[in-house]
Amino acid sequence: MLRFKTLIALCLLFFLTICSASQTSQNQTCSSYEFSSNKPFASCRELGVLDSFLHWNFYSGSNTVEVAFRKIHTAADRWIAWAVNPTAKGMVGSQAFIVFQQNGAMKAYTAPITSYGTKMEKGNLSFPVFEVSAASSGNEIIIFARFQLPANTTVVNHVWQEGPVIGSSTLGVHALSGGNVQSHATIDFYSGKVEAVRGFSAKPYKLKVAHGVLNAISWGTLMPLGMIFARHVKVFASADPTWFYLHVCCQCLGYFLGVVGGIMGFFLRKHSSGMRFSTHGYIGATLLSLATLQVLVGFFLRPKKDHKYRLYWNLFHWGAGYATIGLGIYNVFAGLHLMNARTSKVAYTAVISTLLGIAVVLEIFTCYMVRKRSKSERSEHASGETEGIDNAFAATQEQQMV
Repeated sequence: MLRFKTLIALCLLFFLTICSASQTSQNQTCSSYEFSSNKPFASCRELGVLDSFLHWNFYSGSNTVEVAFRKIHTAADRWIAWAVNPTAKGMVGSQAFIVFQQNGAMKAYTAPITSYGTKMEKGNLSFPVFEVSAASSGNEIIIFARFQLPANTTVVNHVWQEGPVIGSSTLGVHALSGGNVQSHATIDFYSGKVEAVRGFSAKPYKLKVAHGVLNAISWGTLMPLGMIFARHVKVFASADPTWFYLHVCCQCLGYFLGVVGGIMGFFLRKHSSGMRFSTHGYIGATLLSLATLQVLVGFFLRPKKDHKYRLYWNLFHWGAGYATIGLGIYNVFAGLHLMNARTSKVAYTAVISTLLGIAVVLEIFTCYMVRKRSKSERSEHASGETEGIDNAFAATQEQQMV
């Protein structure tokens, strides 16, 4: 019995020792951390993801904040960033402090983030910045910054991130999963309260992917494919009216998916209040308007083939159709550029290049078939005229003989 009690006591002592060591370790990584410059910071919070910590001093008289953002378990070929977003909860619109190692020295600068395709180029922020610097030690990088908050504001949205450095100075795209899509929070510099933005970043990212896939399939693939059926397949007599149904099927399915993708785009615009409505968005709205007009005119205002207005209808149908295809392909590439989706851009380039190659081959074959058919018709017409002349001459000879 005594041995059993001794064993229980030893286990309890071991557990308390582990807890104490864990707490000591936690304190060393945050409030008890000592900077090499011996600079004291009154407040500190562990940020929860990406092995990051934020230390700060808040000066209420000037509404100024002095921060030290620490990222541990990093490497020399990684960049790190910490940003304040005065207008939204997310990446777009954030005012960033960025650090990376270049030729063995730490480079720190500011960069406003205006789009998802940002290259994080140096620029002034939307609020006064008095200091920005960096330090590194082992596998740890620290960003030091001092700036002024907007008037009467102590609560801000902040974002932190890390990614690869390509070559000596190119900042690569950060990962799009795990902690990299969870590194958002709201912080009150006065009270020290930090609230994680739960479920914020992953959901919009999935919506962006769905938006991109739907629009790449609709405007970027089905619409050009429908054009190929209408222009090149209909020259085959055996394909009539199959080509027409294939054309209508591609255009209608493409339009439906495009509308769904467009609605997603408008939702993303509304959700990301810090995002400016870029050229990509304007082209998307133009595509929806043009395609809707094309559908209405095509189904309800199409005159018969022998109608005097059929030529004008054809001109509108062709013009609007080719404009939709051209703008659609351009906008797919614009969207992929905004997302920095290099692999997807290569894949879509392969798809559209294949469709272009097929269209070129069929265009050559179509021209050959049209010329051959025209030549055959001229030959038959000439043969018919010769036969008619011969018959008339023979009839005249018979009359003279009589």
